[in-house]
Amino acid sequence: MAPVVVLALAALPLLFLLAKAIWVTVSCYYLTPARIRRILSRQGVHGPSPRLLVGNLRDVSALVAESTAGDMGSLSHDIVGRLLPHYVLWSKTFGRVFVYWYGSEPRVCVTDAGMVRELLSSKHAQVTGKSWLQRQGAKHFIGRGLLMANGATWSHQRHVVAPAFMADRLRGRVGHMAECARQTVRALREAVARGGNEVEMGAHMARLAGDVIARTEFDTSYDTGKRIFHLLEELQRLTARSSRYLWVPGSQYFPSKYRREIKRLNGELEQMLKESIQRSREIADEGRTPTAGACGQGLLGMLLAEMEKKKSEKESGQSELGYDTQTMIDECKTFFFAGHETSALLLTWAIMLLATHPEWQDKARAEVAQVCGDAAPAADHLPKLTVLQMVINETLRLYPPATLLPRMAFEDITLGGELRVPRGASVWIPVLAIHHDEAVWGADAHQFRPDRFAPGRGRPAAGRFLPFAAGPRNCVGQAYAMVEAKVVLAMLLASFRFGISDEYRHAPVNVLTLRPRHGVPVRLLPLQQRT
Repeated sequence: MAPVVVLALAALPLLFLLAKAIWVTVSCYYLTPARIRRILSRQGVHGPSPRLLVGNLRDVSALVAESTAGDMGSLSHDIVGRLLPHYVLWSKTFGRVFVYWYGSEPRVCVTDAGMVRELLSSKHAQVTGKSWLQRQGAKHFIGRGLLMANGATWSHQRHVVAPAFMADRLRGRVGHMAECARQTVRALREAVARGGNEVEMGAHMARLAGDVIARTEFDTSYDTGKRIFHLLEELQRLTARSSRYLWVPGSQYFPSKYRREIKRLNGELEQMLKESIQRSREIADEGRTPTAGACGQGLLGMLLAEMEKKKSEKESGQSELGYDTQTMIDECKTFFFAGHETSALLLTWAIMLLATHPEWQDKARAEVAQVCGDAAPAADHLPKLTVLQMVINETLRLYPPATLLPRMAFEDITLGGELRVPRGASVWIPVLAIHHDEAVWGADAHQFRPDRFAPGRGRPAAGRFLPFAAGPRNCVGQAYAMVEAKVVLAMLLASFRFGISDEYRHAPVNVLTLRPRHGVPVRLLPLQQRT
């Protein structure tokens, strides 16, 4: 055979891969977006004109950069224009349903309660999920855990982890949550005694929430796991920056300072998690009691048991889905982040709101004293803390941890009997805007009014209150977060009176989650020592 023919045959696989790559690129970055644009346009769904490749990304970035450049002039809770300025602008121009483009990915913005309820219902649970861009952006940050899984993989992972957060197990964790809170109260008293009565509460709440999730679910302590939390925080920051460039074709393969640093931090994080998993496996093999044994089997123990179970089933050909070491690591990333970040932010914003509304602080403190007496809150006390529940719900309404809720349509779906969302389009639900909508909550929608959630007033209509999403894909740990918030806030209210510091600067920002840019410094006045 002639050398030329040999070379041509050898090059065929390469040419095939090149042709496939070109087709995928053209399809993803031109053909599919053009098809989606036509379908939406025929329905009267329009939006700002996109630029080639970048879409409206530069517009969004410029608007957010301008709106968040400084602090807010006053302590106002009217923060939608600050955090979602593009939504405010485009909803006024194009209506409450519009489309904008994140690179080549179309994002259909929907706020109609009926459409939101239908999208998040079981009807569409198997044909919606996370888009490639969303999953790629979180690849190193939280991997392919439950939060980013789709389809059958998501169903399996949800089935595995859900029992860890059921009511009977949560009851067993209340005592441990109270002990962690007790340690925080002691630390706060010591901080006041050392340096005056002003304390930045955000850092203390982050440590407390980290200690709770580390002890109850991962059989370790915050001191042991604090490096994990630090790495996750750094990865969160770098991921938020590097994800701006995901719209560039092949950008996930481009070298950059962000990706090099992400790779280094992720390698360290995964090695620490492997060691933690191995320690737990050794403890289980030796029959010893894990650190959090008093709280019942933690999430890590359940994942290890599932991993061994599925390993046996796969070897015998009974199952194709299972947990390998990488899946375990990704699940640990997800729950270390979600269990820590959501709870810490909820507690921090609640303290800010109580510190600036002493009348509600007094009501909640009086209720804690009546229900719990001089003891730490127990599981049976929590349902009776109705004022505290109202405060927590209003905090989540004004300052939800996630301001946006995304879903990708893997098949054509119809919402509200009128809006056809074509396959490949994302639906973005602006949770923050819905929570502050005056048409839903009244003219005082931007004010702190916990009595909106008073018993007897009924629950907010489905699709209008979404701090933990809704439907089958809601946050699996929401009950855990609510129990933790009640326990911690009850003990803080019983131990201190607090007011907002003159140094507090109101500047909410989005770094994947909604957080105070400068923390929450408060003035603490210790009350009589409680047990």
